Amino acid sequence: MRKIILLLLLIISSTSVFSQRYVNEQLSKEIPVPNYRLAAKYSPENLAKLVHSTTVKPHWLKNSNRFWYQYKTTEGSNYYLVDADKKVKTLLFNNEKMAKWLTEITKDPYDAKHLPKFKFEFVKNETAIRFRITATEEVEVVEESEEEVKIDSTETVKKVNKKPKMEKKVYHFEYRLGDNKLTVIDNKKEEKNIKKWANIAPDSSIVLYSKNYNLYWMNKENFLKAVKDEKDTTIIEHQWTKDGVENFGYGGESRGENNETKEEKKDDRKTIWGIWSRDSKKFVFQKRDLRNIKDLWVINSVSKKRPTLETYKYHMPGEQEYYKNELQVFDIPSKGVVKVKLDTIKQQSISVYRAPIKKANLDNKFKPALLLSKKNKIYFNTISRDRKKLDICVADINTGDVTILIKERFNTYIESKNLVLFNNEQEMLHWSERDGWAHFYLYDTKGNFKKQITQGSYHVDDFINIDEKERILYFTANGVNKSQDPYYAHLYRINLNGTGLRSINVGDYNTSISMSDSNKYFVSSYSRVNTIPKSELRDNKGNVVMHLETADLSQLFTTGYKFPEPFKMKADDGITDIYGVMYKPYDFDATKVYPLIEYVYPGPQTEAVAKSFSIRMNRTDRLAQIGFVVVTLGNRGGHPNRSKWYHNYGYGNLRDYGLADKKYVAEQLADKFPFIDINKVGIFGHSGGGFMSTAAMLVYPDFFKVAVSSSGNHDNTIYNSWWSETHHGVKEEMDEEGEISYKYKIDVNQELANNLKGHLLLVTGDVDNNVHPGSTIRMADALIKANKRFDFMLMPGQRHGYGKMTEYFFWLKADYFSKYLLRVEAVNIDMLEMSRDKPKG
Repeated sequence: MRKIILLLLLIISSTSVFSQRYVNEQLSKEIPVPNYRLAAKYSPENLAKLVHSTTVKPHWLKNSNRFWYQYKTTEGSNYYLVDADKKVKTLLFNNEKMAKWLTEITKDPYDAKHLPKFKFEFVKNETAIRFRITATEEVEVVEESEEEVKIDSTETVKKVNKKPKMEKKVYHFEYRLGDNKLTVIDNKKEEKNIKKWANIAPDSSIVLYSKNYNLYWMNKENFLKAVKDEKDTTIIEHQWTKDGVENFGYGGESRGENNETKEEKKDDRKTIWGIWSRDSKKFVFQKRDLRNIKDLWVINSVSKKRPTLETYKYHMPGEQEYYKNELQVFDIPSKGVVKVKLDTIKQQSISVYRAPIKKANLDNKFKPALLLSKKNKIYFNTISRDRKKLDICVADINTGDVTILIKERFNTYIESKNLVLFNNEQEMLHWSERDGWAHFYLYDTKGNFKKQITQGSYHVDDFINIDEKERILYFTANGVNKSQDPYYAHLYRINLNGTGLRSINVGDYNTSISMSDSNKYFVSSYSRVNTIPKSELRDNKGNVVMHLETADLSQLFTTGYKFPEPFKMKADDGITDIYGVMYKPYDFDATKVYPLIEYVYPGPQTEAVAKSFSIRMNRTDRLAQIGFVVVTLGNRGGHPNRSKWYHNYGYGNLRDYGLADKKYVAEQLADKFPFIDINKVGIFGHSGGGFMSTAAMLVYPDFFKVAVSSSGNHDNTIYNSWWSETHHGVKEEMDEEGEISYKYKIDVNQELANNLKGHLLLVTGDVDNNVHPGSTIRMADALIKANKRFDFMLMPGQRHGYGKMTEYFFWLKADYFSKYLLRVEAVNIDMLEMSRDKPKG
């Protein structure tokens, strides 16, 4: 059939030499046969057996420049202790000996390659580790063996024996580093003394929580009772506020609960989020009034009993109602309350700056949120509803008086990062894109500008650390080295006077880093999509202290795996560089012609283009194995880690802004690679990618032939206001009376339903409380009214991600592209590749 069609094309286009050449070339090539077996080989379950650790994740210790880490290869897991000062890396313990000790003590068999998963606590000035192991042996639970039973109101109480309750035995071990034995400390289970509802003061003296939308508190003694038994009737709890109501209260949110469980748990203790002063005497809480925000609903039809309704507040773009925010300061000793003096009528968002958590404290179970300032000050920012006005402010924690320190204004939208205080809180670092690139600016804490520290056509991404004594700033950035992919992140240092900029983990790779709290060392893990990941330890001048690990990909390569190929093309303007990655079948044959499929996500907060090696293949590598060339690529208006111009390109045109680049790059790839069939281009994506892939089918209906669009925000008028109003824009208007209103207009996919020519599969979860299923249903409604054939799949009981149905969805997508791009339809009722290798019960 294909040859007949091509011969007809040859006759029709006989006047064109170019067309004759094209048809002759296509006739000489074959279309690949769908290779489902190869795609099944790289399921997430199978990949977990092939690839293990790919980066070093250091656990920095508190009292030295040491850290430990676990690294897993095809030979099992090893645990290492690294002393950066001494440049020494040793095994934390000998696996053979540990297996022997555990076997002897617990009577359960272990060997060096199959040790249990450890959770270590360093003790005794970091000279020993403690951990727990649960054995298979069952022991009797230590508790009363008799129970009192009351017969009626007149008879006395008698005792009856209970059947002993059994549980698996727990061993609490201690191992002194370098010792030749393992010691059992006790057989107590780990105390779960942190309740989800408890917001514990930094000094543990008081616990705050929410109950019936009001603020409650209890002291440490009563909290310890609650840890043992939440229903203990002797617990004394105190109600602090009485004005809290649903949607304008003090904690107690129930997002994600259906209306039935919400009613059942209405009197439970619940979380209250807030930030503590360092001395535990103040608690800062942001109270939000959501009462005027309209409700939204989803129904779970596959819940355990009857279908359940879930009701939640959801603000849509252009709605005049908005969240009303206020900051309150609760004084712990006096139980007084002070309101921060803000205009609560103004439509704006508020964000209180928090103190960063030290690397050595990341493993702590107890990590209370602390105010940025160690003094009696609350640093926070306000952002106007249209996101064009940012004010960085400071409030007196005792009086609530507010001072504006820094003002930022822009015509699109303003991004913000954490504020950095240093030099005994006399100076601060502010991150801004005010000159078109993201940079750090130095101010004093009265708001006086001192200096722009970093400058140039590159993007400062994040603050890492600061050496106050030497006045050196450490930060990550993109695009400093113009010869590299601008998305590759590196660690830099610069003097606070703006001199001495240098990269301290150079290399043509994308890197991720973890720096010690002392600033002296950092672990750098690096790779590209086409290299084996490696990790090393460097000092703060960039010198390599030692190589740590090289990922073990031996088993992966044995299966026939091949790296994808990065590429660079031009955007539709012929000027802007667009970066992408090409994924080919591992049985690629250059004599065949392959359909091209684009995996897309429009951003603008990110781009779906991998920069480091990854085994998360479901959306790219794995789909290519069916018989496609799959590509991911950026687009103008995408990733924020380039210029402000690039990031904001789509402002005001949130539907179509990225499509021209997707089309033009595909055409360039087909011109460069003869194995790509430009007449068979498919496209797919999830969420924003679902929206974008459908838009591509409707804006360029003669170019994109097949799309699988999952959980797409096709109608951005009903998506959340933060994303839509930020990245597309909302217009603030004032009438003659001074009343402000907000105007929002955006193109939606269903407006173009009449344009559909190709094959479109729409998919959504029915309890998606992020991108509401109504967005996909509206798209379906428009297609039906336009008399279009299309396909639709509902994922029952699934939210924005498809959970346990993710694998099913992969094969649904594979079937769809196979049917319409390779002309081979899967007709077996069973999803064979999901069950072929499973053991049968």
